[in-house]
Amino acid sequence: MSKPSDTHSHEQTHPANDCEIAYVGYRQSGRAIVEKRPGQERLTPERSLALVNHSPSGFEWGYGGSGPAQLALALLLDYTDDEAFALDHYQAFKTEVVSQLGCAGSDEYWRLTSSEIDAALRETTGEPVAPTIN
Repeated sequence: MSKPSDTHSHEQTHPANDCEIAYVGYRQSGRAIVEKRPGQERLTPERSLALVNHSPSGFEWGYGGSGPAQLALALLLDYTDDEAFALDHYQAFKTEVVSQLGCAGSDEYWRLTSSEIDAALRETTGEPVAPTIN
């Protein structure tokens, strides 16, 4: 995996928060939904689609296709708020994290915390990450 194209490391772009962020994915009427918590803010593909159009039909997870690629890019964009970083690392993040997420039934969900994202990015980028403030 290549290093970011600019001099920003994940440590510099990680948002400062008073509580841990968690992304939660589930299905509603057969559609993949992802929320950012706390706050139940819905994550949409629009911002990530403006950078790379993998899946205009929305997000997916649990395999290595176009829907998971769109989700990986959207998650990193939202989490770091750094387009260059997200573009440089979303494919590895898809492979290592998003392709492993699972929830099959209507009552099931997956949860991905900021600590888990930091750990995954540390492994896939080899860069220091900001400590999570709990």
